[in-house]
Amino acid sequence: MTMKQKKNNKLIKSLPADNLLSVVGVGLRTKHYDEILNKPDNIGWLEVHPENYFGGGINLYYLEKARELYEISFHGVGLSLGSDKLVCKNHLTQIKELIDRFEPFSFSEHLSWSASGNAHLNDLLPLPYNKEVVNRLCSNINYVQDFLNMEILIENPSTYISFGENEMKEWEVINELSSKTGCKILLDINNIYVQSQNHGFSQFDYIDNINHDNIYELHLAGYSEFSFPDKKQKILIDTHSKKVHDPVWELFSYAMKKFGCTIPTLIEWDDDIPSLDILSAEAAKAEKIIINKSCP
Repeated sequence: MTMKQKKNNKLIKSLPADNLLSVVGVGLRTKHYDEILNKPDNIGWLEVHPENYFGGGINLYYLEKARELYEISFHGVGLSLGSDKLVCKNHLTQIKELIDRFEPFSFSEHLSWSASGNAHLNDLLPLPYNKEVVNRLCSNINYVQDFLNMEILIENPSTYISFGENEMKEWEVINELSSKTGCKILLDINNIYVQSQNHGFSQFDYIDNINHDNIYELHLAGYSEFSFPDKKQKILIDTHSKKVHDPVWELFSYAMKKFGCTIPTLIEWDDDIPSLDILSAEAAKAEKIIINKSCP
């Protein structure tokens, strides 16, 4: 597998079509540290949240061991790209130290905000989609890319409210950010479906209108369904605590017909974490769809 940063440390999508078993990855979690070092079937690469390794210790030891066997990606959760101030330099410095040490094939962050001044929230909060926010996001994305000396990926969020002052569709915001900054796209298929049900739009329209050429990674996960007190409405929450649901597999199949078969795809599972066998089976299901739907 060749998923490296090349040419001036710029991200290059380079999974070869003849190496399909390497396309699907899983998140590296403490529960699976020892098992993952035995290279189970159907797991081609690993994703980690770099913030989990700022403190060193046993987590860093296992990351070193895992990196000897797997390509990895870094998926940030704390930069707060949507904040009205520049990203925290100290936070970025720690991420860059890990990037220089472990050479992940990509670094991604969320299209959201989670910090204001000295307040840091344990949530990825939504943004209004207008020109002012796009300009703010561009400033922070450019700052991060210049600091890290690499193109980053931005991920579409799961949201549970929308703003009356929205001037753009979410995919229009993402396409514009990618065009203006050169960043790439991490497209979360589960998040698209969750939003389509919560906000009432076509999930297939989203796939049709996102810039396919700039998609460098895909995420799959399981959502949870909750009812409002009156039982007349429901809301989907992106809990990452279940198997991928059938409507999300259907949307993934649709996306594969559009995007092709060489985009690294991740099975996300962050709560009620199951055995590695279950994760591996989810990865195998994704591989089967990738091969059957998108490749000759």
